[in-house]
Amino acid sequence: MRVVSIIADIAVDDVGEAKGFYADYLGLSVEEFSLGWVARYTSPDTGAHLQLVSRDATAPVNPVVSIKVDDVEAALAEAQERGYEIVHPLTMEAWGVTRFFVRAPDGNVINVVQQHQE
Repeated sequence: MRVVSIIADIAVDDVGEAKGFYADYLGLSVEEFSLGWVARYTSPDTGAHLQLVSRDATAPVNPVVSIKVDDVEAALAEAQERGYEIVHPLTMEAWGVTRFFVRAPDGNVINVVQQHQE
């Protein structure tokens, strides 16, 4: 497994209400996608980005970060071999990713995700 990118997942009460601060004030004005409960915003100047998450629609908890990998099945197998708690099972999501959530030994929940090829 190789890490491709890392995206901070910011917990917010309402994605729409939070947009003003993150998109307008901070300049993360490019909305890459929005599902209502999650939206990714990116700086048009630097490519820096983050995701706003109100309540994950298909998982029991919100992650603190999303780690994109090149082989999500290998990542899951290694997490299981190491005895890490899988909080959300390997799932192919309707929005074009396959992912699972793993709890780090420090308690943080990590979204390990692979983008589907188009």
